[in-house]
Amino acid sequence: QVQLVESGGGLVQPGGSLRLSCVASGSIFTGSLFRVYGMGWYRQAPGKQRELVAAITSGGTTNYADSVKGRFTISRNNGENTVYLQMNSLKPEDTAVYYCNAIGAYWGQGTQVTVSS
Repeated sequence: QVQLVESGGGLVQPGGSLRLSCVASGSIFTGSLFRVYGMGWYRQAPGKQRELVAAITSGGTTNYADSVKGRFTISRNNGENTVYLQMNSLKPEDTAVYYCNAIGAYWGQGTQVTVSS
């Protein structure tokens, strides 16, 4: 059984920062296997489709949605089976439920991020 547990969401004012964490556990991550998988963060705003925010490969290569480039940073700690999303200069349009994804197949339960004054 695979589990992805996100945390770190909340309410923040425009221009603020949040750091999301996703801890992975389960059979496919046993031993040091977490390090071989690509991981990603997606988000879904009300009435909109889920979209890719950022992704990181096993080798550490990253890519970002144009809307978050220069503001968000994805990183991973393979020793702790964790992937992070550092979000700076947050805007109201970043408001969404943020989901962690593993190898395009597994999803976390999501964490709400609300950017509002």
